[in-house]
Amino acid sequence: RVNLMHIALGRFFRAALVAASLTLVSGLWMIGRVAKQTVQSGGSFQMPLDWTVMAVLGVLMVAIFFHIRFALYKRLDRAVAAGDSDAGGTALASIRPWVGINILLGASIVCFTLLM
Repeated sequence: RVNLMHIALGRFFRAALVAASLTLVSGLWMIGRVAKQTVQSGGSFQMPLDWTVMAVLGVLMVAIFFHIRFALYKRLDRAVAAGDSDAGGTALASIRPWVGINILLGASIVCFTLLM
């Protein structure tokens, strides 16, 4: 069971890494584009509060994802490689709360931006 979860998480994390990277790059590009256009037209760019909240929480979500992927998932990798299902279960249990935090952050971003 731990091995199957390891395989599924590996696939998911590969896709999530691509999505997180594209989200960061496209978000920075969009903010930069608006800032550049505003300055070129003689204005002064100040990022709106909802953009700021979305950007800060988004970067926090990506940081949490990196922690899950590159620290916690490595523990699961080692446990699976060693055939240690107890350590694998412990590694999976350490991933779960961080995933929950990221889900809550994502939902918070959606709610906050819809209310603004």
